[in-house]
Amino acid sequence: MPHPIESHASRALLENIRAWALELGFQQLGVADVDLGEHEGYLQKWLDAGYHGSMDYMEKHGSKRSRPQELVPGTCRVLSVRMDYLADDTRPLEVLASPDKAYVSRYALGRDYHKLIRKRLAALARRIDAEAGGGQYRAFVDSAPVLERAVAERAGLGWIAKNTMLINADAGSWFFLGEIYTDLPLPSDPPQQSKHCGTCTACLEVCPTNAFTGPFELDARRCISYLTIEHKGSIAPELRPLMGNRVFGCDDCQLVCPWNKFAQPTGEADFKPRHELADGDLVALFLWDESTFLAKTEGSAIRRIGHERWLRNLAVALGNAPGTQQVVAALQNRSNHPSELVREHVAWALAQHGICSGA
Repeated sequence: MPHPIESHASRALLENIRAWALELGFQQLGVADVDLGEHEGYLQKWLDAGYHGSMDYMEKHGSKRSRPQELVPGTCRVLSVRMDYLADDTRPLEVLASPDKAYVSRYALGRDYHKLIRKRLAALARRIDAEAGGGQYRAFVDSAPVLERAVAERAGLGWIAKNTMLINADAGSWFFLGEIYTDLPLPSDPPQQSKHCGTCTACLEVCPTNAFTGPFELDARRCISYLTIEHKGSIAPELRPLMGNRVFGCDDCQLVCPWNKFAQPTGEADFKPRHELADGDLVALFLWDESTFLAKTEGSAIRRIGHERWLRNLAVALGNAPGTQQVVAALQNRSNHPSELVREHVAWALAQHGICSGA
């Protein structure tokens, strides 16, 4: 049963929790109840359309994803936090406009956020536990069947926008989300009821692969973030030319969002770019052997895709790059790679430059 906390005491505790969250490096904390309303229906409609592609985990857990009290029995509140991640001076538009450079989604330039945020959430949960004298606390960071943007919207942290990202009126969308499921009946925050995208469709129009089927609806199977990170197999040939130099994720729909003029640079040192990945040279990155890849991506979200898919993604980008002698030589160097997946994409890239790989 939830802990009986007197209302004025629970309000005071919540204000303390918000202050502790700020001390731990979060920019905001909100409290949602466990009723996610219409979001369960939205999820089912999206799954029924097959827009999740090969992300089978999106449908594995039934209603647990949209019903927090089923995922963690006893849960009556979800604490939702956000943490800014955009490092200053990474010049994303310049990199996108340089076809010899590799574009890596800005969230992945520094250390993997999962461990950092989970550690901070665990520290916050311990402090709440000590102050409240017990309770149940489970922290999640993109690691369980949680509808994190729906929870954040219900917690008043922003609205789910036309590009399906969560937008905060004071901070844009360049932030990570994390959650603590608890049986502590804290006062819940007013849910975000209104959306402030207006008539703007910049995000829908800029998508390189036309992955949006309409406002608020994304077909992940065409999304470059899905293709370069989640998708394990061959990238559809008709989508490859549209991917440009994006080798890990895509930020286009955030880069054009007017609300991101309010985004603040992160103060987290761990989110600062490492190993020159903010504007890495395509040829240089493609020539990394596996041991170099593992060394350069240690502690990075990029490592999760492995060296094989890293080469696959880079081969596509090199096929879209100017056909310089260095580009062609790098591709030919990988034309007999042990991986069929890599060979296929290298052969395509060479063909883009009018060269038969013989593979």
